[in-house]
Amino acid sequence: MGIYLSSPKTEKFSEDGENVRVRYGLSSMQGWRAAMEDAHAAITDLDASTSFFGVYDGHGGKVVAKFCAKYLHQQVLKHEAYQQGDIGTSVQKAFFRMDEMMRGQRGWRELAALGDRLNKFSGMIEGLIWSPRNGDGNGNTDDWAFEEGPHSDFPGPTSGCTSCVAIIRENRLIVANAGDSRCVISRKSQAYNLSRDHKPDLEIERERILKAGGFIHAGRVNGSLNLARAIGDMEFKQNKFLPAEKQIVTADPDINTVDLCDDDDFIVLACDGVWDCMSSQQLVDFIHEQLKSESKLSAVCERVLDRCLAPTAGGEGCDNMTMILVQIKKPVPSGASPDDEPSASSEKLPSSDDVIAETKLAECGSSS
Repeated sequence: MGIYLSSPKTEKFSEDGENVRVRYGLSSMQGWRAAMEDAHAAITDLDASTSFFGVYDGHGGKVVAKFCAKYLHQQVLKHEAYQQGDIGTSVQKAFFRMDEMMRGQRGWRELAALGDRLNKFSGMIEGLIWSPRNGDGNGNTDDWAFEEGPHSDFPGPTSGCTSCVAIIRENRLIVANAGDSRCVISRKSQAYNLSRDHKPDLEIERERILKAGGFIHAGRVNGSLNLARAIGDMEFKQNKFLPAEKQIVTADPDINTVDLCDDDDFIVLACDGVWDCMSSQQLVDFIHEQLKSESKLSAVCERVLDRCLAPTAGGEGCDNMTMILVQIKKPVPSGASPDDEPSASSEKLPSSDDVIAETKLAECGSSS
């Protein structure tokens, strides 16, 4: 049972941005919850040809979501697989790396700095005393395990967060997801889910949970967590005989790669506070309707959150809500006018196991 305010906090954090390839808008709202535990990242220039968007829905506190918003995209960029063009592997490793980085003295100190005022002060003091003299001024987080101090044995946070990430490089979209936040693409106004909601009752999740020594009660892992995959939640990742991807709860993301084409209208990433209130197709339809009268994407996101907000505390529409709306700019081919019909683009479609969609993802240029 959640703890709710007597009236919702409807003030929204909103933002718009763009580069030559994409434009985006985002909005987040605390709603009826007593605290805001969502975080996000929107980076149009991860490198010269790549944009990064992520939503992180915290539970049990805000610090893990804020940690991921600060560091996950940095770890994607640093991994050697990224330099070789293998974005899928680099983002998968970055998800696991979050759990590793949040352990030990440095992990405790970084989480403390992202927490409440008392923890921020404690983290700052310990940083002055215990951080290595050569420091991490260059942002190199790979040395964290070597920092010693009173929290060297810190096993990591008991709180956690979902992570749903979309990376766009040229005409390729890579989606990585752990948890029940969701990424949806609108192709010719049809909604297609590009991520799977990782609930404990899914067969593949249930099998892993039970094999790792856990159980499911009332749809919750060990009777407490209503997610089967998440970053953080270290109490569910204590089996020293199992790798990270086989723990009761794992940060292992599903990776989905899609070739973008002129049939694609927009991409949405949102936390479950939105999906609890609207289906993927309902949200796509609502956005299309709003875009007829509103060109500012953050304003469209705000309208979605207002539409989802419950009139009273309790039930659907009371959760924190965060949404990112991304449009791919469509260049006009040389020698063509903007009114010319776009040519069909071939696409290697993800398998039905990879895309859990309201309908199977249609091929670019198809008439259906």
